[in-house]
Amino acid sequence: MRYLIDTNILIFILSEPYNISRNVQPILDDYENRIYVSSESIKEVVCLFHEGRVKPKTWKYADDIFDTVEKELGFTISYIKKEHLKTLAALTPVKGHNDHCDHLIISHAMTEKMPVISSDGMFKYYKKQGLDLIDNEK
Repeated sequence: MRYLIDTNILIFILSEPYNISRNVQPILDDYENRIYVSSESIKEVVCLFHEGRVKPKTWKYADDIFDTVEKELGFTISYIKKEHLKTLAALTPVKGHNDHCDHLIISHAMTEKMPVISSDGMFKYYKKQGLDLIDNEK
């Protein structure tokens, strides 16, 4: 099966693996599953790295993320396309959820018809709009 991971899950995998829950770890460990990372999440992690807010142990430079995600973790980077942006344009943001990066990741998952794995409590409010969510239960 195919899954898209949210930025917070990618950060947990890179720096805080103890934050991956018991219901999510088997999904990540199953070699038959394909794990995707939105290019939006890559952008977010690069920005956080430059700000010193994310510090993966093996990185010297921000562009180390590509080898880490693709070669070490075996995940696939899924790049934002016009179709994802069209879904974003049609998405109704939930009141109080102003994270534009999240909106794009949600739209990405919905367009690709992939469940998204996230710890973000706001994602559940997008189920009515068609989001398939796997909650990283803490």
